[in-house]
Amino acid sequence: MADILVTLKRNTAWKCGRVERLIVNYLRKQLQIHGRRSVPLKDIMLHFKMWEGNKSRFLDAVKRLERRNIIDLKRI
Repeated sequence: MADILVTLKRNTAWKCGRVERLIVNYLRKQLQIHGRRSVPLKDIMLHFKMWEGNKSRFLDAVKRLERRNIIDLKRI
């Protein structure tokens, strides 16, 4: 997996599912507490301790958030 940075573009979780809200809240806390605008995708996955069963569900949630223009994904 290539290194990918996740950036919060809009601070909203309206009409999002449980996993999407968890991701948005994590990014919001990173911005408020640490001042980090971009967080590596690997760090988010480690924070939620993704194992093989939920990895695809997590990545689908990330793709939905990107499609709804809530987050931005950039390869580094």
